Amino acid sequence: MRNINERYVDETYDDEGLLKTFDLHYPENYNFGYDIVDDIAVNDPDRVAMIWDSETEGEHTFTFADIKRLSDKTANFLSGLGIGKGDMVLLIMKQRYQFWYTMVALHKLGAVAIPATYMLTKHDIEYRVRAADVKAVICTDQTPVSSAVDSAVDIPTLQYKIIVGSDRDGWLNFDEEVEKASEEFERRDTLAEEPMLMYFTSGTSGNPKMVIHRHTYSLGHLMTAKHWHCVVPDGIHFTVSDTGWGKAVWGKHYGQWIMEYAVFVYQYDKFIPDYIMHMVEKHRITSLCCPPTMFRLYINAGVEKHDLSSLKHCNIAGEALNPDTFEIWRKATGLTLMEGYGQTETTLTVGTLRGMMPKPGSMGR
Repeated sequence: MRNINERYVDETYDDEGLLKTFDLHYPENYNFGYDIVDDIAVNDPDRVAMIWDSETEGEHTFTFADIKRLSDKTANFLSGLGIGKGDMVLLIMKQRYQFWYTMVALHKLGAVAIPATYMLTKHDIEYRVRAADVKAVICTDQTPVSSAVDSAVDIPTLQYKIIVGSDRDGWLNFDEEVEKASEEFERRDTLAEEPMLMYFTSGTSGNPKMVIHRHTYSLGHLMTAKHWHCVVPDGIHFTVSDTGWGKAVWGKHYGQWIMEYAVFVYQYDKFIPDYIMHMVEKHRITSLCCPPTMFRLYINAGVEKHDLSSLKHCNIAGEALNPDTFEIWRKATGLTLMEGYGQTETTLTVGTLRGMMPKPGSMGR
């Protein structure tokens, strides 16, 4: 590891070793795709970026060199369609591994990625495409959502529909087009303060509201990965979240890769606690982040049936923690659940950070 995260942050600690100050700095053309992914790919090409497992398609491991190559090919494919700086691209990709290098490709182009849940209806898609002037939709073939996209296509700005995983009439085949594209891609001019990511988040009333993040947003998740998830060298982090939710980039994209740390992705159709615990055991996961309800379901399913000795750290977010879950998990695994809080509009806002003593009912500071 080269500790490239230290290029972007100055930190100080108090006498007890707790984080005291955290100040980010970056060049005006900072771009996660070039300055993080490509940097690691060139200097440490065999470092594992992602381990992906699926109920139906087996296991795939991607190095940072793989992510660079595939993101460059994807960027060339999308650029050939005329997608470039400022263009909006809706991503409905569930847990497909293609999501990760597509995100990097869009960052490199200066386009704006809009991750969305596979549960969107025709109305949801129409609203998002119109509100954001979406130019292209990249969609998984795994769910009926592609049919919802087809029924919502009579929108002038939407020029391209791209399907991942198979063929579909009227759609471009993502995998085939990426395979044909060149691996040679030169750095584009982008600025740290330009937009790169958008989410639609529920407002207090009316339709979902658009939340825009700049390229610097990725650096904000150094706090998430380094001080809340407490990633360790050569470890593997597993956050259970669909790619349509902001939690996905919190827990299996930006901060973890800036820390040169592998993420684990499990593609499944139905949440089964035993299957998740089996993945932790099989892949020797070292840090795990889930909502408290999932930890309660793991306990009910029988934590003792699985070898979870690889786990070094566990985090919770998204809902209130039941004190019983806190205590039972600690007794079963020896690990305390470290709570945190943030919103789609932010990175980690409050958290039980590295070295802090967690208290049931407290989100930290």
